[in-house]
Amino acid sequence: MEGTESNGSTASSVVADWSLVFWTLCAVILPVLITLWCSFQRSRRQVLIRDIFRKSKHDWHYTDLFGQPSYCCVCAQHILQGAFCNCCGLRVSEGCLKKADQLFLCKEIMMRSNGGAHSSMPHHWIRGNVPLCSCCMICKQQCGTQPKLCDYRCVWCQYTVHDECMMDCLKTEECTFGEFRDLIIPPYYLSTINQMRKDKRTNYEKVVPYCRKHWMPVIILANTRSGNNMGETLLGEFKILLNPVQVFDLSKIAPAKALQLCTLLPCNAVRVLVCGGDGTVGWVLDAIDEMKIKGQERYIPQVAILPLGTGNDLSNTLGWGAGYAGEVPVEQILQNVMEADGIKLDRWKVQVTNKGYYNLRKPKVFTMNNYFSIGPDALMALNFHAHREKTPSLFSSRIINKAVYFFYGTKDCLVQECKDLNKKVELELDGERIELPNLEGIIVLNIGYWGGGCRLWEGMGDEPYPLARHDDGLLEVVGVHGSFHCAQIQVKLANPVRLGQAHTVRLILKSSKMPMQVDGEPWAQGPCTVTITHKTHALMLYHSGEQTDDDASSMSEQDHVREQTDEDV
Repeated sequence: MEGTESNGSTASSVVADWSLVFWTLCAVILPVLITLWCSFQRSRRQVLIRDIFRKSKHDWHYTDLFGQPSYCCVCAQHILQGAFCNCCGLRVSEGCLKKADQLFLCKEIMMRSNGGAHSSMPHHWIRGNVPLCSCCMICKQQCGTQPKLCDYRCVWCQYTVHDECMMDCLKTEECTFGEFRDLIIPPYYLSTINQMRKDKRTNYEKVVPYCRKHWMPVIILANTRSGNNMGETLLGEFKILLNPVQVFDLSKIAPAKALQLCTLLPCNAVRVLVCGGDGTVGWVLDAIDEMKIKGQERYIPQVAILPLGTGNDLSNTLGWGAGYAGEVPVEQILQNVMEADGIKLDRWKVQVTNKGYYNLRKPKVFTMNNYFSIGPDALMALNFHAHREKTPSLFSSRIINKAVYFFYGTKDCLVQECKDLNKKVELELDGERIELPNLEGIIVLNIGYWGGGCRLWEGMGDEPYPLARHDDGLLEVVGVHGSFHCAQIQVKLANPVRLGQAHTVRLILKSSKMPMQVDGEPWAQGPCTVTITHKTHALMLYHSGEQTDDDASSMSEQDHVREQTDEDV
């Protein structure tokens, strides 16, 4: 009996042990299996969504959280996440995505030809998710106030209408393209131009839409990698307000190719809005110079700037501000582009010829819009550039970028890597040798601003010096004693060492290696000769809406100088 009981107890303990092992394995393996199954389903769902996005005529983008109360355009249910079209503004849940693709048409960039020429088109109405604070074009009351899918919006003119105010006549009424009709390229214009090209006719000036004399179509060129990474958001907002064919992402298409759209538009009428930093603006201006070489001078556009970079000195000089962070609505930006005045900007050729016994290398040639420098500020730019190349993901904020510049400037105050520059270089202004004082840096300016918002040539403004201008064919040349001196100038505690103004600048680096930069593009340079001469003019747009006290005083003085010049003439 005792043996039987012991065997029974042993068997029950074994069963209990195996049961414990089984449930332990279940507790471990089951969550793993569920996680794997969920990840598989998620990846499968993402593949299906990407496939729909790829085949769709809509410009779909997925979001985990909409920025305002949203309703699915198919099932009319309230949704927190889903897909939205960057062109027409449709919003749908993930489950209704395929059905929405079949039910709703997106903005047509070019009207389908049915054998005849078009000079107008009807409204394109989309129901629901109207902009906040929009008013009905019929009764002038606020739209979108009910917590449901309600009211209509035209994707071209942006007019909104209540459900109860929508009449059959509105569905066939001619669309006026709204507030920005002078900037929009209508789909029927492009279809007409396409037919003219087939017929080998090029007199595009006769095909002006809306019978308007002041049509100034705008082309948007946005760099999604600039500064604070706002380019992606701006692309969508501009596509909503304009024809999507007018909006280009410079990370996907080069400016030279995008600007060929100008050749399909009336001569001397196009305006280009560059969304990016000063480097992006220079890239676009180089593409415009290529148009001149190709004999397309009559199609050259005027250029406005939406500053998304770190320094934005050219943008600041032309009145577009020191940086954009979304504080101004896109509608106001387009209004500013319409009202801006045309001006000229000097562009300069910077030729760097290396010294040596066998000087077989071709000279380096750069185009300068803002400034050239040798010394501490070029060293800061070089260190910043090297750091950004190693870890580009860290430099997605304008504040972080300026903090890194501050760090390297503070470091140079202690190390002084560029001291005794006056013993290493010779400077000639219009062929005249300049005796240099004890300096660490030399800066050659084309524009009024430098170093992220400092008016370098004027300094504290306590000495009567002619103002720096960007269209007079003259360069301003100044010297600095070091990084600490640069910081003092920026907060108006010191003046630069003004070396003079000239039409041609020649700088000879006799020995050692020194940091140099042209418009924020730095490099380390050995013994060489740097020659800066005038290259061409660029057609820019000046915005006079927002000015600092310095801007107002400088502009008034410039106007006074122009008046005196006109009187002398």
